[in-house]
Amino acid sequence: MAGEVPEGLAIEQIWVAECAYAPDAVEKRPAVRAEHLARIGRLRAEGIMVEAGGFADMSGSLLLLRVPTEEAALELVKSDVYWTSGVWTDFRIRSLGHVVRIDEIPAL
Repeated sequence: MAGEVPEGLAIEQIWVAECAYAPDAVEKRPAVRAEHLARIGRLRAEGIMVEAGGFADMSGSLLLLRVPTEEAALELVKSDVYWTSGVWTDFRIRSLGHVVRIDEIPAL
């Protein structure tokens, strides 16, 4: 609807990945954590990873991904070392309307 979003703001469509940890993630994670975090850092520098982090209760991770499609978000999760090594055992991907200032949207 016209006039619904205030001037200077935009609703950017991004993807949320909720990734569940394996029951033995505490044991599996240390061996691959540095690789996982380095990748997160690269994706953040490229403007693809908006935010990422693990829940304090060790139940899983949350990723906010700036990619054009659900398939692209799916590929990013499936290619992460946490998925390939079994730290994550399940995930869910959903679209999110991310409120941003217009000048925050990177040119990808």
